[in-house]
Amino acid sequence: MNTTYEYRGLMALYWDLLRGDTRKWPDRAFFRWVIMKSGQPVLDVGCGTGRLLLEYLGRGIAIEGVDVSPEMLSLCRRKAEERGLAPVLYEGAMETLALPRRYRTILVPSGSFQLVTDLGLAREALRRFWSHLQPGSTLALPIMDLDKEEHTGEWALAAEAVDEENKVQVRRWSRSTYDPTTRLESTEDRYELVRDGTILATEHHSRSPATRSYTLPDAVSMLREAGYTAIHAYSGFSSRPATEDDRLFCLLAERPWV
Repeated sequence: MNTTYEYRGLMALYWDLLRGDTRKWPDRAFFRWVIMKSGQPVLDVGCGTGRLLLEYLGRGIAIEGVDVSPEMLSLCRRKAEERGLAPVLYEGAMETLALPRRYRTILVPSGSFQLVTDLGLAREALRRFWSHLQPGSTLALPIMDLDKEEHTGEWALAAEAVDEENKVQVRRWSRSTYDPTTRLESTEDRYELVRDGTILATEHHSRSPATRSYTLPDAVSMLREAGYTAIHAYSGFSSRPATEDDRLFCLLAERPWV
């Protein structure tokens, strides 16, 4: 199995099932508001199985997607076909983004930007986003400050659900550690398929480091260095201005006209 990308195997296959009903997640309305303000076309970076992309496409929004995982993209295409949709999807990493058009809005949902743990590559990803924006357009970048998260290093049941089609229970066990000095998180996930109390299959995913954390000032500084202007920070996915106490904040930044 190719392990050069993280979202593969049981992680990809059961991604939607284990996330549950996401229809009321607050980022959905927030990103729609951003799109209405900034315009179309839209690029969904780290689109995965199409949680946002397929909803917006179904609403008539001109949106395309890119993801590093071919397995997640395959699932997205399958879901799109079931809905009678034909999304434009690209396979590739955000730090090497090189697509044939520019966009009015670029979304990087679900903390996907933080999966680029090398600071140099993270800065390059911001530059790549900038080069794919039309002048006067907007990047929407949610960030989780992991300093404000609890990391015990102990295994815990993170999610479980029933795969009705295959009559198996799906479980995801997770643990993580975090180094506040490097601001890097390492994660482990163990997936189990269980029927009648018997574990039929397991799969282990380990990534070290897995995620990079940013403070609000650090994230704003990186955007400025990459050439963005008119940077606004919101608390979570609300209309309230973010503060340094926020665990989750969303940055909106523009590529200037000149």
